[in-house]
Amino acid sequence: MSSVTNESTTKANLRPIDREGLLGFAEKGRNNPGARGTNTVHTVVEGQYRTISYVRGHEVVVDEPLHLFGEDTAPAPAEVILSALGGCLAVGITAVATWKQVSLSKVELHLEGDIGNPAAWGAGGHEPSPEEMGIQAVRVRVDIEGDAPRETLDEIVQRANYFSPIGNTIRNPIDFEISLLD
Repeated sequence: MSSVTNESTTKANLRPIDREGLLGFAEKGRNNPGARGTNTVHTVVEGQYRTISYVRGHEVVVDEPLHLFGEDTAPAPAEVILSALGGCLAVGITAVATWKQVSLSKVELHLEGDIGNPAAWGAGGHEPSPEEMGIQAVRVRVDIEGDAPRETLDEIVQRANYFSPIGNTIRNPIDFEISLLD
């Protein structure tokens, strides 16, 4: 005689954010849509391609892999950009789900970026135009679960993408200047 057990999987919800705080932050945005903040980072080269960026008391280490003459002690700059995009999209997904009162039990983002560096960072390689260099294509796949139908979860992901500050930084031209420190 065999016994069949019906197992149900119980998924814990991810830690929620403060919904009232989120709604207050959204209200501030509606009342002052032109408001801007400034993020500040101080980056120091340790040697070879390894750098440490100091961000609000945190350290972000960047290096290049061995095949690009680095020491492979940390992610490469393009990988950090993809990490920033993944983090930003995850923040947006969490915020939109909170706004829509959807509890999430899983959010995982898988990101890929196709990058070209034929100019060898400007050190004598090919001389392409700036548009031909850098990350040329990004693909993001989101594995998400929550107490809403798939269509609602997709709406959450798409809305988070549309309003993603980092996603829009990557998609849209921005003012950019660089100069020597006085």
